[in-house]
Amino acid sequence: MKYTFHIVDVFSSTPFGGNQLAVLPDASSISTEGMQKIAREFNFGETTFVLPKKDPANTCRVRIFTPRADILVTR
Repeated sequence: MKYTFHIVDVFSSTPFGGNQLAVLPDASSISTEGMQKIAREFNFGETTFVLPKKDPANTCRVRIFTPRADILVTR
């Protein structure tokens, strides 16, 4: 399977100086189990998965995983 992803540095204004974060901008076809496997593969502090919004007041939903656990679901 192929997924688009971005690796970004957060908490820093210096390139390659911050905390690495993987972002998958279209995770609508990835299962929870798949998200956890991808997060383990990146092995960053956090990997984020952007999903379609459920509430029209929001822009999107985001699930955040560490290599070991799903830590946040925004609705």
